[in-house]
Amino acid sequence: MKRILTAVVLTVMAVLGVSGASAQEQAKAFKGEEGDTYYFIDFVSGVEYWFPVYEMFKQAGQQLGVKTVYTGTPEYDVNRQIAVFDQVLAKNPKGIFLAPMNSDPFIEPINRAHDMGIPVVTFASDSPLSKRVSYITSDNTKEGEWAADTIAEAMGGKGEFAVLENPGQDNHDKRIAAFLTRMETKWPDMKLVGRAASNQDPTKAYNALLTLAQAHPDLGAIFMPEANSALGAAQAAKELGGKIKVMCADVNSKILDMIKAGEVFASINPNQGMQGYMGMLMLFLAATPDMIDPMNADKAEGRNPMAIPYVDNGLAVVTKDNADSFRWDAYLKRRGTKGIEE
Repeated sequence: MKRILTAVVLTVMAVLGVSGASAQEQAKAFKGEEGDTYYFIDFVSGVEYWFPVYEMFKQAGQQLGVKTVYTGTPEYDVNRQIAVFDQVLAKNPKGIFLAPMNSDPFIEPINRAHDMGIPVVTFASDSPLSKRVSYITSDNTKEGEWAADTIAEAMGGKGEFAVLENPGQDNHDKRIAAFLTRMETKWPDMKLVGRAASNQDPTKAYNALLTLAQAHPDLGAIFMPEANSALGAAQAAKELGGKIKVMCADVNSKILDMIKAGEVFASINPNQGMQGYMGMLMLFLAATPDMIDPMNADKAEGRNPMAIPYVDNGLAVVTKDNADSFRWDAYLKRRGTKGIEE
């Protein structure tokens, strides 16, 4: 058996065209240089959603032998986020992992980084007209569609629903548009009775749902593209007798508690950990193009061979049955790390 296994290993190595020694050398070569630093930039940086993204971004960085830094802006302010981006750029990082609050304002900053030889990979939200290398996200259209199907199926395909919105944030707008389109095309007996802008504000969400329910006593469900609004909407739904199904996107500890308690019906959650992990890999390869020996004309024509414009990190529907698997504190304890403090 040992001889057979050895023969199999040697055959695989022969197919790959490497000896045992060169295979080890290649494994060692897939490392960054000491001191290489990759920056993670988000917005509303205290929101728990970002923490697992950074944890697995950091995990991949550790495996690659590079340093990672968590930063962003606590405010929901695109100008402030651009200022943070410029501060990071001035430090001449090896690469930048960025969740741009809005797409167009970041075209010039990202292009400037590109011209300086600093690759930018976007995640969660994008700046598609910029020179960013890759975009890592869950499929926002699919998120909206899954949310619509989950609500409609729970209501037997018939009833009234409403949405709360955060206009202007690209990924949130896509989720809402896909949700409404899915309801219209697949669930014709589901009736949209109201839309309101809560802008990620629990108080606005609370007041909006009370107003919608007063105008539409048969309102059966409400969907919002983020988690903060669900905190207020769930409280309003509870005060209204608990008949309105509250569904959001993204989770945090409070939302998970509310799902377990039945106050939030369900949430669509991107696989944000893989978002960070794949983002670090894409960013590392973009920053170290000599790692890649492509079978095309990229090197001969002076292009970076790392050219993967889009990666889907997947998503999940979080319910009472699986909510505990998304606990951030339990994940940190299992990994023995300090999260964004590292």
